Amino acid sequence: MATSTVENYLKEILVITLEEEISKVPMGQVAKVLGVTPGTATSMAKSLERDGWIKYFPRVGVSLTKKGKKLAMNMLRRHRLLETFLVETLGLDWSEIHAEAEELEHAISEKVLEKLDDFLGRPRFDPHGDPIPSKGGVIQQMTSKPLSEFPEDASVRIESIIDQNKEFLRFARKSNLVPGQLLKIIGKEVCADAITLKTLKGKVVNLGFRSAEKVLVLPYE
Repeated sequence: MATSTVENYLKEILVITLEEEISKVPMGQVAKVLGVTPGTATSMAKSLERDGWIKYFPRVGVSLTKKGKKLAMNMLRRHRLLETFLVETLGLDWSEIHAEAEELEHAISEKVLEKLDDFLGRPRFDPHGDPIPSKGGVIQQMTSKPLSEFPEDASVRIESIIDQNKEFLRFARKSNLVPGQLLKIIGKEVCADAITLKTLKGKVVNLGFRSAEKVLVLPYE
């Protein structure tokens, strides 16, 4: 039986694999996401390989085995369903739900998870706009791109927010930069690091390019 530490490592490796579309995740990246030293992450990777969860490639990175991906996908499903429940049913602020879901995901049983999924109406996306894996481990592929890549006068729809930082999430919600929001880019000044957006209700929002990279969107007519 996997420990919560093992589950956390596998889930974060999967998330990086999906978000960056890579097959091997560098250990430095794993260490940064989990808040541990590279040495600690490497030692854990060797242990995970011994137990058949991952393949470890020295100086290159790690990849999930079939066994590891199955567990990681299950943990990601738990995490994103719990985030949805915490926002939609309990009304928690979406800047708080990541940490809460991290605690709960290791304790919930499969029986309760399935009841929760049914209760929520089998949602396909969590409050941040990230896809929720199905029970069978199928996850919808994201085709959205960073807001910063779109030209002036483009009309876009927000699909997801990829930064879990509480301060940025509070700013995004306050500015109504949430999944489903329709926007028009009314100004883009690269030299001034500024993108100006307008919502359908006429609200104007200013973003720097680094912030705009955290907002994934799709064009709409």
